[in-house]
Amino acid sequence: MSTNLKEVKRVTTHVLQEMKSSGTPIAMLTAYDFSLARLVDAAGIDVILVGDSASNVMAGHETTLPITLDQMIYHASSVVRGCQRALIVVDLPFGTYQGNSKGALNSAIRIMKESGAHAVKLEGGREVIGSIERILTAGIPVMGHLGLTPQSIYKFGTYVVRAKEEAEAQRLREDARLLEQAGCFALVLEKIPAKLAEEVARSVSIPVIGIGAGGGVDGQVLVLHDMLGINTEFRPRFLRRYADLHAVITGAVSSYVADVRSKDFPNAGEQY
Repeated sequence: MSTNLKEVKRVTTHVLQEMKSSGTPIAMLTAYDFSLARLVDAAGIDVILVGDSASNVMAGHETTLPITLDQMIYHASSVVRGCQRALIVVDLPFGTYQGNSKGALNSAIRIMKESGAHAVKLEGGREVIGSIERILTAGIPVMGHLGLTPQSIYKFGTYVVRAKEEAEAQRLREDARLLEQAGCFALVLEKIPAKLAEEVARSVSIPVIGIGAGGGVDGQVLVLHDMLGINTEFRPRFLRRYADLHAVITGAVSSYVADVRSKDFPNAGEQY
């Protein structure tokens, strides 16, 4: 039986599993603040990712590495206050889970307790299984992330498509199954060949969300500022722009400046 999303009061991990089973694609976007999260939630999004991409689009850093756990909790708390329907997933930032499962658990507990979010996401496969298993012991849902993992950008040295060679593709297949077996409720695949992503989505029972991974997966995710056209510098093949807010916002501000300069604003009807 397909999930009637109009009747869903709160999207849960169980709802996402039902969506995969029924073949209903999952729509996921990032958000980082109350105002935009409220709009995204009201528009019917299924999952909101409070991504460590906030390091780029909110703070202006070149990579996702500098953002801290405290900053992620701040952004997540703001998003939670704006949402009534979407499942809210929060990225564990770089340095809070790698190589230390106890530290990973403590980081995840802080996110859940202090922000009110519903799940965490972390990057990597077999090398972070210990951290994933430790987090799951506390009953915290975990979303995995394979393929291009931005926190490892200095290891990769580039943002090119991953897993084009068979050895890396096979490792990704194996890691996907490991994440499923460990207990992850869903998996993000970023910037990998569409054929491989579809194969992985069919081989695991958990929902697979793609970004630059083709249409054969169970859902899609984009960075909100990219798809709204606020950020115009980022132009990968997989990005579809649904608005040009860069032009709208700069045009509005330019008009405001002109009206203030000419003393057209405020007019007689805009004062007391």
